[in-house]
Amino acid sequence: MSSAIPEGRPITAPLAYRVPPGADAAQIASAVVGLWHEIDDALTPIIGAGGVVALYQRSLHLTAANHPWLVLKANGGEPVNLQTLLARQSPADAAAGGSAFLHTFHTLLVSLVGPSLTERLLRPVWASPSSGPPPQDFPP
Repeated sequence: MSSAIPEGRPITAPLAYRVPPGADAAQIASAVVGLWHEIDDALTPIIGAGGVVALYQRSLHLTAANHPWLVLKANGGEPVNLQTLLARQSPADAAAGGSAFLHTFHTLLVSLVGPSLTERLLRPVWASPSSGPPPQDFPP
């Protein structure tokens, strides 16, 4: 795969750097949830755990319109459930669904606090490593 990152999807680059080429669905799921934990850690002190959970659940709900398998069961919306759902998919579907979820979350946060504040809040999460394997493409 090439190392080009789709334009207009700022969340895709950090995810691509965390997933090795040829990764299976479990590796992709782990990368998505790991990135989610970093987002949670960055935002919880500012908007509170309840605010982060609400944005997480809304993002999953919106993403499930195009990825119906992302609907979480009534037992809660914990990231471990997201990891399980992603890991059960094909690598391509896990990458598409995980990327779409993270992109939807980013878009939702931008709509609430604006692009400048979103960038400042999530800059440490988006920072990609300066070395390591080249990123792989994720579908838009």
